[in-house]
Amino acid sequence: MALPAIADVRRGRPDASLSVAARASIAPLFSLVPGVDQVVVLPGRGAAPLSGHDVALLLPNSFHSAMTAARAGVRERWGYRADLRGLLLTRAIDRPPAGLHQIDYYQRLVAELGFANGPSIPRLTLPDDVRERGRQSLVAAGWDGRAPLAAVAPGAAFGSAKRWPPTAFADLVAGLAQDGVRTVIVGAAADRAAANEVRRTVDGRAMPIDLVDRTDIPGLAGVLGHCRALVANDSGALHLAAALGVNVAAVFGPTDDRLTSPRGAGSRATILSNDTWCRPCGLRECPLDHACMRGVRAEDVLDATRPLLVSTAS
Repeated sequence: MALPAIADVRRGRPDASLSVAARASIAPLFSLVPGVDQVVVLPGRGAAPLSGHDVALLLPNSFHSAMTAARAGVRERWGYRADLRGLLLTRAIDRPPAGLHQIDYYQRLVAELGFANGPSIPRLTLPDDVRERGRQSLVAAGWDGRAPLAAVAPGAAFGSAKRWPPTAFADLVAGLAQDGVRTVIVGAAADRAAANEVRRTVDGRAMPIDLVDRTDIPGLAGVLGHCRALVANDSGALHLAAALGVNVAAVFGPTDDRLTSPRGAGSRATILSNDTWCRPCGLRECPLDHACMRGVRAEDVLDATRPLLVSTAS
């Protein structure tokens, strides 16, 4: 969701060298982002990788991000005045009122810093070699190269409350199989338990392709480039697919889709939720009956996904 703000900075400083510093888990994403000259992988501790940069634009609101840049000797440190870090910033911007979509929140920051805002749509490019690598992964896992594909991502980071039940994903996979659509299960290593539960519950009703923990982020992008749609929780895979132009159906529960709904160039997004009295709570674990997610029926998600499959060529 930071991609439009990064694009604004790139347009505003066309002659500058633009680096993106990110954790190892997300850094490979930026190999797909136009205009990024270098990707810096942040270590668990220390600030050495930021040395030699003139300006640090701090998109995270954390004190730690500002301290990391300061310790690295970065002269200019720009960001929102948050988390008691104002004294560490050389340009501190007041945070806007609550309620902005995360994309607009980032773009508001760069606008206050003097960069004109462009489109608020994340956009990723899919090189031919990455797309071909995705095809090879699918074929090696059992795709015949002809059956229409839909991806499902049953995982989500930061707690179980964001996850639509695996049994519901299994019913969705079975319904797609009846329509002649082959399903690809995608995710990271942390999503293995959820993926295994989906496969166990499908129980012969379908034969999903399992690519969980078998791709890096560019590899996942290559796989999604062959899918007509993705069904996911509020997760990184959801936003990756939308930015690639893949149609998405998203099940939202404890998180607020007004703030983190997917946007993408050339893609359609359908949001499904069950509006309970406690939603959106923002909790990682549900202390009640998880009705916001359990109340979303598999047949409704299947009905919402079918038009997305038809409208996008494989």
